Amino acid sequence: MLDVERRGPTAIVTLNRPEAMNALSKGLRQALYDAMVALDADPKVSVVILTGAGEKAFTAGLDLKELGADGLGAANDQDARSNPVRAVETCRKPVIGAINGVAITGGFELALACDVLVASENARFADTHARVGIMPGWGLSQKLSRLIGIYRAKELSLTGNFLDARTAADWGLVNRVVPAGDLLPTALKLAQDMASIPVETLSFYKALIDEGYAQTFGDGLETENARSTGHNREVTPEKVEERRRQVMARGRSQ
Repeated sequence: MLDVERRGPTAIVTLNRPEAMNALSKGLRQALYDAMVALDADPKVSVVILTGAGEKAFTAGLDLKELGADGLGAANDQDARSNPVRAVETCRKPVIGAINGVAITGGFELALACDVLVASENARFADTHARVGIMPGWGLSQKLSRLIGIYRAKELSLTGNFLDARTAADWGLVNRVVPAGDLLPTALKLAQDMASIPVETLSFYKALIDEGYAQTFGDGLETENARSTGHNREVTPEKVEERRRQVMARGRSQ
């Protein structure tokens, strides 16, 4: 149902229900939550890659067959201790979404919880909440307009139409689009680049960006100044020189 593979400091988390388009059943939601909490706490993990099994679906969202039997309350009543989207959002390590296929409704919300999105050419995104007759509860109605603009967000959410990977990249929703066979290698290369930075620095910078993004621009600038002033006081000249040499060496090798 959920696979977790370690490759050095990178953890690959795979939603593995391809026969059900990796739909988020109650069991899979809980398993993903538990895995993200464990990886967040694991000092050996610097970066997480989240993807789906197969090439058809990242995830089709909530398991509608299950909800048809249990009712929508089974998902809506899920508290913060078992909300998988919240667990991805609050993970202190960078989370790279490797979007291998369709990301629909709750699956779209899960993708938006990631920090970086790499999409296969097979990827497509759709917000079908209105067509199913429900409202989003994992952040999509607020995040999407902030990412791609309110007019485009309304177009997607009020039609339920699919957005192809290339258009998603043009609209700034995903970082890049690659052939299906290059998806995981590309995500792993990004993870490797990130993991070459100390995990404490990654976590601090991710939190700084996220906190400021939720504020007004002016408040965000004040937050940056306050956080960076305290942090930078602890950086010794010796550390700066060591990192400077590392950055120069890396620049010559790229």
